[in-house]
Amino acid sequence: MRVAYDGAAFRGWQRQPGVRTVQGELEKGVCRIVGHGARVVGAGRTDAGVHATGQVAHFDTRWTHGLHALQRALNAALPRDLVVDEIAEVAETFHARHSAIGRAYRYVVLPRPLRDPLRRARSYHVRRALDVTAMQAAASRLIGSHDFAGFGRPMTPGGPTQRRMDRVDVSEQSDEVWIELEANAFLRHQVRRTVGLLCDVGVGKEQPAVVDAVLRNEAGAPTARRAPAQGLVLTAVRYPPDEAIQRRAEAREME
Repeated sequence: MRVAYDGAAFRGWQRQPGVRTVQGELEKGVCRIVGHGARVVGAGRTDAGVHATGQVAHFDTRWTHGLHALQRALNAALPRDLVVDEIAEVAETFHARHSAIGRAYRYVVLPRPLRDPLRRARSYHVRRALDVTAMQAAASRLIGSHDFAGFGRPMTPGGPTQRRMDRVDVSEQSDEVWIELEANAFLRHQVRRTVGLLCDVGVGKEQPAVVDAVLRNEAGAPTARRAPAQGLVLTAVRYPPDEAIQRRAEAREME
């Protein structure tokens, strides 16, 4: 499934007892519709308050009434801040997380003196103007394979911190600044700490070369602070070309 959700009222993706999560709501909906329990596995564990337009998840089912009927029934059972945008049958070897070869995020910053109440749950309000050119110079230093331990931690203690960053774009979109990142995988909080450091560059607190110091873990290098969750959106998960979801995603892009 390709799912989208407004993360404002969720305590993140991962199922947790006694709290509302995306995985928990999906599993309740699936169980209600297909008539049996099923574990829904997501491509990424988004934090509380993080949104998604391109999260991917899979589950196993004995459903036999067609995919369109399944999608329609699930969306009728799910809460209004969560929707299944697409559903497809895939090979048994497919795994939403382990089969992924790339993930993309967008972070929205609102640099203006006054906050905007209508965008408070979907952007990070910064009261000062941002030097986008300086942010772009800093962002370019992140491209390539690096040890990103200074920007996040692995999902499992002691896991590898090497990642390949394929794209970091900083652009002005009307009165907002968008930071778009794509990598083979991300460490926990890596995107939000990257945004925090880039914003510090944007307001003149740091120079673009600070990125190199953090990547090299130099003595005296600042700790990359974590930007708030609400500005972050998981926009896409990439899979090898032979995966059904990837083929259909590419077809949509060509329409």
